[in-house]
Amino acid sequence: MKTDKKKKVLIALDYNPTAQKVAEVGFSMAKAMNAEVTLLHVISDPVYYSTTEYSPIMGFNGYMETAQLQLNSDGALKKATQHFLNKSKNHLGDKSIKTLVKEGDFAESILKTAKELHADIIVMGSHSRKWLENILMGSVTEKVLHNTSIPLFIIPTKKRN
Repeated sequence: MKTDKKKKVLIALDYNPTAQKVAEVGFSMAKAMNAEVTLLHVISDPVYYSTTEYSPIMGFNGYMETAQLQLNSDGALKKATQHFLNKSKNHLGDKSIKTLVKEGDFAESILKTAKELHADIIVMGSHSRKWLENILMGSVTEKVLHNTSIPLFIIPTKKRN
């Protein structure tokens, strides 16, 4: 039986501090398959990034030395997001990694980008405390899972006791 060798892996990273784990695990899998890697971050609601609840684009040790970025404009947010992806790429140590910043609904943007890139696998994290409960309530991961024919590799990122 012949199996398909995967060639393109799309790794969707969010603002969560667990982004580093998602990138590392996804990259490790892609490297084992000798696949091309694209890191994606979706900006859904620019206003959210400037709230006090949001810690600007976290993850990747040493990224944020300042308490909060001034993200007053879309341009500043895109620039900060691209910097985050570049930091991620440098952390992974592979200059061939591609990066993309998209705007729109998280799930729709991930699905659209995967189709545009002809991705063979989508990699995402799931930080829900109750993963099944999160799936039933309509998370981004659930939306991607139910609306794609592309294999989805979900990395649980919740810390276990």
